[in-house]
Amino acid sequence: MATVSTTTSRGPATETAGAVDPADPADPAAGDGGVGAEEAVRLLSSVVDVLGGQRREGQERMARAVADAVGTRRHLLVQAGTGTGKSMAYLVPAAAHAVRTGRAVVVSTATLALQAQVVERDLPRLAQALAPHLEREPTWELLKGRANYLCRNKLDGGFPVEEAALFDVGAAGGGGEDPGAGRLGREVVRLREWAATTATGDRDELDPGVSERAWRQVSVSARECLGAQRCPVAAECFSERVRARARTVDVVVTNHAMTAIDALEGGQLLPEHDLLVVDEAHELADRVTAVATAELSAAVVAAASRRLRRSAGVVSEDLDDAGVALDAALETAPPGRLDRWPEQLAAAVVSVRDAARASLSLLKDAGEGEDGEQRGARHLARAAVQEVFTTASRLAEDADHDVAWVSGGGGGRGPGSGARPALHVAPLGVAGLLRERVFAERTVVATSATLALGGAFDAVAGSFGLRRGGPRPADAVPWTGLDVGSPFDYPRQGILYVARHLPPPGRSGADGAVLDEIAALVEAAGGRTLGLFSSRRAAEEAAAAVRERLGPALPVLCQGDDRLPRLVSRFADDPATSLFGTLSLWQGVDVPGSSCSLVLVDRIPFPRPDDPLLSARARAVDAAGGNGFLSVSVSHAAVRLAQGAGRLVRASADRGVVAVLDPRLATARYGAFLRASLPPFWGTASPEVARDALRRLRAPG
Repeated sequence: MATVSTTTSRGPATETAGAVDPADPADPAAGDGGVGAEEAVRLLSSVVDVLGGQRREGQERMARAVADAVGTRRHLLVQAGTGTGKSMAYLVPAAAHAVRTGRAVVVSTATLALQAQVVERDLPRLAQALAPHLEREPTWELLKGRANYLCRNKLDGGFPVEEAALFDVGAAGGGGEDPGAGRLGREVVRLREWAATTATGDRDELDPGVSERAWRQVSVSARECLGAQRCPVAAECFSERVRARARTVDVVVTNHAMTAIDALEGGQLLPEHDLLVVDEAHELADRVTAVATAELSAAVVAAASRRLRRSAGVVSEDLDDAGVALDAALETAPPGRLDRWPEQLAAAVVSVRDAARASLSLLKDAGEGEDGEQRGARHLARAAVQEVFTTASRLAEDADHDVAWVSGGGGGRGPGSGARPALHVAPLGVAGLLRERVFAERTVVATSATLALGGAFDAVAGSFGLRRGGPRPADAVPWTGLDVGSPFDYPRQGILYVARHLPPPGRSGADGAVLDEIAALVEAAGGRTLGLFSSRRAAEEAAAAVRERLGPALPVLCQGDDRLPRLVSRFADDPATSLFGTLSLWQGVDVPGSSCSLVLVDRIPFPRPDDPLLSARARAVDAAGGNGFLSVSVSHAAVRLAQGAGRLVRASADRGVVAVLDPRLATARYGAFLRASLPPFWGTASPEVARDALRRLRAPG
C-alpha cells in the first residue's frame, strides 16, 4: 500500500495539508517547458518497451511523482523497494526535463556500485531510447573529486617529490630501507607510462590498480591543488576538463561526498542545477557529517611542520613544540566525548592554533624568483598548515554546534582503537546545513529503499531539515513523502522470525542458547545463511561455534578471512556455505537465488552507547524536550535493520527467513516502530516454524 504525506507552508505557520497523491493525473504538470507527470509515464513506458522490460506500477508512480515535484517545486521523499527500478523512474523525467529546459540535473549516489550502474548501464540505454521523443539525446558526465585524477602539474615537476613528507602521517616508523620501496617505484613508473596514453586520467580506468601510496605521487587533493587560475598546465588538467564538460551536459552524476563539499563551500563544485536527485538518500546526512568532521593529532601537526620545513624552507619551533604538547596532553586525556576539556588539552590546542597562525603569516608572500616547483612546494606547505589551523581553531572555539572527542586515532568515532590518540570534531547536526544549502536552492528528489522509518517519513525529513513547522516561517519547507512499495510479495516470499524465547543480548558475548539457535537455523537452511552481527567479535564467535557444531559439510566464512568481494563470491557460488560479518554486509551484499535463504541478525543494530557524536545528538534531543533514544538510536537502528533484512529478497523467485535473535524486537515498546520499518514479511516467534520453512526451501523440487 502506497502512503503519502504532504506538507505546505501558509503564512507564518506550517500546516498539514490534505493528502495529495502525486500520481494523480490531475496534479499540476511541470512548468517552464518541462515534463508533466503523464508525459513522464509515457516516456518511461517507451524506454521500458525499447529495453525489453516490464511495466511496473511502482516505477510509474515514482516517475509521475518526480515530474510533479519538479513542476510544483516541492521536494519529494520517495521510498522505492528493491525491484522497483527506481533509477529509471527518476532518470527518465529528470533527463527529459534537462533537455527540454536546458537546465542541468545532478544525480548523487552513495556507493560506487550504483554510480557505475547509472553511468555505464542506465544512462547510455536511456539516452538512445529517449532520443526519438526529445529534441536530441540526453548527455551526461561523471564528476569526481580531484584526487581521483592524475595531476599534470605534479607529473611535470610542479610539486616536490618528497616521499617522507607525503607519508609521514601514520608511518610505521623505525629505521632501515622501506621494503615496499621497490614496488612503489615500479608502480610510479607504470603510472607515468599510463599518463602518456590515458585520455581521462581517471584512476578507475587503470587496470590493475596501484596502491594509495603510489597514486599520491601523481595526484593532489582539493586543498593541495593550485587552482585553475594559478596552475601553469590548467588547460591540460584532467579534473578541469571533466568539470568543464559537466557544465555543458544534461545529467551530472556524482557522489554524496561531492554534494556535501559543494554545500559546505557554497556551490563551488557542481554546475548550476535546479533539480538534485539523491539516491541512497538514507546515507546523505551521515556523508555530510563525515565531510564536515576533522581530526587533529600530534602526527598531523608534525607532518605539517615537516612539510613547512622541507617544502617552504620555514622552520617553526613553536609548531614543533605545540605538537609535542598536544601529544602529551592526549596521552593523559580520557577517551570519549569532551563535555569538559582537561586544562592541559585545551591549552595544547590553543598553542597549536597560535603556532599554525604564525606559520601561515610566514608563508603569506611567495619568494621572489620562485620557479614552478618552488611555488607548488610553498602551496603544499600552506595547505597542510592551514588544515591544522582550521581544525585547531574549531576545537578551541568549543562551539555548541560541534561535538569534540578523543579517540585512539585512525579517524574512528569510538573512544579508543589501540592506535595513537587523536582529537576529532564533528557537527552536532547537519539538518540546518542541508535545509539552507541543499534544499533551499533547488528541488530535491530523495529516494531509497529505506526512508519511511516506522512507516512515516518524518524522521528522515527531520534529518534533512524538512520539518512540519517551527518558530520561523523559514523552517517550513514544502515536501511530499511517497512510498511506491515493491513488486515483491513479501508476505509470501519471506518470514520474519523473532526469537522472543532467547535472553536479551548482553555485553559479555553471545549466550550459549543463542549460539545453539544460530547453529540450528544454519543446519535447517543447509548453509545458505548471511549472518549480520553487531561486532567483529560476535561474528567470529558465532562462526567458530557453528563450525564446531556442524563441521565442514556446512562451511562458514567470516569477514576478515579474505577480501570481502571474494568472500561474497564464494558465498554466492556455494549454497552450502554461510557468510558471517558486520556492517559491510548489512548494505553491500546482493545475492539473489537459493544461496541466501536465511538472513540472521544477532541483535538490534543500535549505535554504541559510547559513540561520541550520536550520544551527543541524543542528549541534545533530550535537552529540547524530546526523546533522544527514540529520535537518534532507534531511528539509526531502523535504517540498519531494514537494510539488513533487505538482503533476503532480491528477486521475484527468492524465498527465505529473516531471523532476528533479539527478543526486544517483539517485547520492547520501540519494537513496533522497528518492525514497521521492515518489509511486510509474514511474522512468527516459533523456532519450529522458522526451521521447518527453511528445511522445505532446501528440499529438492
